[in-house]
Amino acid sequence: MTEGKRKLQKAALLHFARDGYEGASLQHIAQDAGMKKPSIYAHFKGKEELFMSVLSQVFKEGRHRITAYFLREMDTPLEQRLHGLFLMLQEEYMRNRDTKFLLRMIFFPPHAVYEEVMAVIYPFLDSLENRLVRLLKEESSRGNFVTADIRQAAVAFMTFADGIMVELLYENPERSRKRLDAVWPVYWKGISM
Repeated sequence: MTEGKRKLQKAALLHFARDGYEGASLQHIAQDAGMKKPSIYAHFKGKEELFMSVLSQVFKEGRHRITAYFLREMDTPLEQRLHGLFLMLQEEYMRNRDTKFLLRMIFFPPHAVYEEVMAVIYPFLDSLENRLVRLLKEESSRGNFVTADIRQAAVAFMTFADGIMVELLYENPERSRKRLDAVWPVYWKGISM
């Protein structure tokens, strides 16, 4: 990837995260990248291609951060690992614009590129759910975790995650933490036997 393309993606992420797809201006993105607007077209066909390249990169990095979290915490008991994932995501949201952008796209994909965005989001969410199923199966096979239905426990986790993360999008981290603290014991008790 060329330096110019990287600069454009970095500037575009800032604008797309802050202003949304519709509100982001190619003129302002080019200016922030130290270029003129026509230079964008040397790297991207237009706004949609630039947006999708940023989106794909952010989702790839998001998947990497979650994988790195689980590798770091592999010796931590399952309940703490799963609960800790929420804490990590809450922290990431507060300090990382990539995570803000990622969550906003999951919950509020732009209408103009809805189909293209969902083609990135659904595989991302499915991969997280499948990773969770594998983790629960591994813990179950070691005798560390017992549940009636592993797939159902994973789907419930993903649904639970929606409720916790949406509060962050409303810029209310305290409500997100409050919901996590209130619901986690109920979730854990409900899936573990």
